[in-house]
Amino acid sequence: MEQFIEFVGNHYILSSAWIVIVILIVYSFASSTLSAIKQLSPQEATFLMNKEDAVLLDIRPAAEFKKGHILGAKQLKTEQINQADFSPLEKSKDKPIIVACAMGMTAKRTASQMLKAGFTKVSVLKGGMNSWQAANLPVSK
Repeated sequence: MEQFIEFVGNHYILSSAWIVIVILIVYSFASSTLSAIKQLSPQEATFLMNKEDAVLLDIRPAAEFKKGHILGAKQLKTEQINQADFSPLEKSKDKPIIVACAMGMTAKRTASQMLKAGFTKVSVLKGGMNSWQAANLPVSK
């Protein structure tokens, strides 16, 4: 214990950086666990699409969407997403909706906008299209 206290005293910047990293990891884990938006693996997303008729929303730019997208995915334009205009999905408001982007980072923001707009079952494809393709799941061109 004395050596630990001596180490912290001699390396206070390193020790404080370590404490900050641990706090950020705990915060990240707690926020994702308590979030209303769940992250689905490609296998979970496939199960949801097959069993509960989930709608897959691809929010990538049109050029990327044309290069390859998940079978049956719908695409919204960037302008519609920025304005939170989800009117093309009004018929699917009570169905599960899975939001997918390229790497799974920007989909969370769109999913939270959709929750505010009244969509009840919104999830995010964890890892986005990269994880879908890494799992060797079918892509339509």
